[in-house]
Amino acid sequence: MKVVNQLSPTPEQLQALIGNPPEGRVVMVNLLKFHERAQYEDGDRGMSGGEAFSKYAEGLFALIEKLGGKALYSGKVAGIVIGEVEDNWDRIAFMELPSIAAFQRMLMSPEYQEIASHRSAGLKGQLLIPTTI
Repeated sequence: MKVVNQLSPTPEQLQALIGNPPEGRVVMVNLLKFHERAQYEDGDRGMSGGEAFSKYAEGLFALIEKLGGKALYSGKVAGIVIGEVEDNWDRIAFMELPSIAAFQRMLMSPEYQEIASHRSAGLKGQLLIPTTI
């Protein structure tokens, strides 16, 4: 299995999710890989990628709760027991949302746009997997 790291969904991925959303509540599974140093557009701010992403996550968790969701779990990846990857993930996180429509509203909100730069600066790669409850 080949893993392609990307930071945003392709138009096809986004259309597949929004055009045929799962019914009801969803849990978004996040596999996260961070830059060693945060890569802000205006230069180095003296933070690691993980620190920049933590600034994003703080705002994100508040926004998720405002939409009727919740952060379920976030933890450092300690290793892999079954399978192999070339470069291990740094963190895994689970967030529950009432629906894909709520997820879409979150992404389009001004509050999300305010924190998105920390996500971009911190992340080297991500897998985002919607699951149904």
